[in-house]
Amino acid sequence: MEAVVVDAGSKLLKAGFAIPDQAPSMMKAFKDRNGMQIIPTQMKGMPEDGSLTDSSLFEDVTVDPVVRGFIRDWDAIEDLMHHVLYSGLGWEMGNEGQILFTDPLSTPKAVREQLVQMMFETFNISGFYASEQAVLSLYAVGRISGCTVDIGHGKIDIAPVIEGAVQQIASRRFEIGGIELTKLFAQELGKSNPLDNLDLSDVERLKEQYSCCAEDEAAYEKLQQSCHIEQHTLPDGQVISVGKERYTVGEALFQPSILGLEAHGIVEQLVHSISTVSSENHRQLLENTVLCGGTASMAGFEDRFQKEAGLCSSAIRPSLIKPPEYMPENLIKYSAWVGGAILAKVVFPQNQHLTKADYDENGPSIVHRKCF
Repeated sequence: MEAVVVDAGSKLLKAGFAIPDQAPSMMKAFKDRNGMQIIPTQMKGMPEDGSLTDSSLFEDVTVDPVVRGFIRDWDAIEDLMHHVLYSGLGWEMGNEGQILFTDPLSTPKAVREQLVQMMFETFNISGFYASEQAVLSLYAVGRISGCTVDIGHGKIDIAPVIEGAVQQIASRRFEIGGIELTKLFAQELGKSNPLDNLDLSDVERLKEQYSCCAEDEAAYEKLQQSCHIEQHTLPDGQVISVGKERYTVGEALFQPSILGLEAHGIVEQLVHSISTVSSENHRQLLENTVLCGGTASMAGFEDRFQKEAGLCSSAIRPSLIKPPEYMPENLIKYSAWVGGAILAKVVFPQNQHLTKADYDENGPSIVHRKCF
């Protein structure tokens, strides 16, 4: 049986058997369109026959399972993993397999230990491995060195990687992401539309459908003066107008002042991050830049990023790496999962993973020595 690869983001959990040239077979959202939890749970309202659907709801849940990339609600994650592994992927009780988790940048040691403890003690897995998302995203495009710019739902991570090792001292995390851009979009839409009954999840879908990047700053300014307006009908029949707001979302990544932040744009942040690494590695890192995360799949974002890279202050300009043609479409949204599937094909057959015997002998702390 193939190992299972799991990538738990702040908005979506991606899971599936380690088949690198395919998309993950399961992508589960943590909340439904009304902002309610849709994580299947054994503790509240689970059908006696064990059947589960995406409409299975938590009651009175206020804690998000994953916040800014890190697991916060362990009961919720346990219930979700039970559904994913047994109902979704067909594991059998007493015959559990091997599992590889992707690990966000700067994950606290306590979180890693609690994860490996849950997997061995609650799920009785036969093998465990974890690797950092930045490294895995590079593997997905056939690189072991480079730099990832990961724009997720709850954070932006910039991580230089040399020979498969994240350069932690040069890495940067910004606790803004897609959710902040959704709130910005709502704010901008509200200036020209009555949004009394529009919740954040509706705005998020509108953002994903309409938002895009202007070609450059001058084009953005021009679009703020004159822009094609589209009419969108909401599920309740309300009609709203979407115009120049669609460009504000992408522009905020290049002009953070739009979000009220005193910071450089994302390309300059990348260059500043690389500047703290030995100069002999600058070219290797900047010329192997990989974009990942759902927000980075926004229409026009890659082109704008590359154009800004050509204007940046660095003597060596960032250059984006395109995924191989044989990789699945939309790789940018789940590149860490695909990289995990590639790595799983190596670590488990070669017995480089953490076994139950390793865990029983050393406890959860063994994860820091055996993985990453």
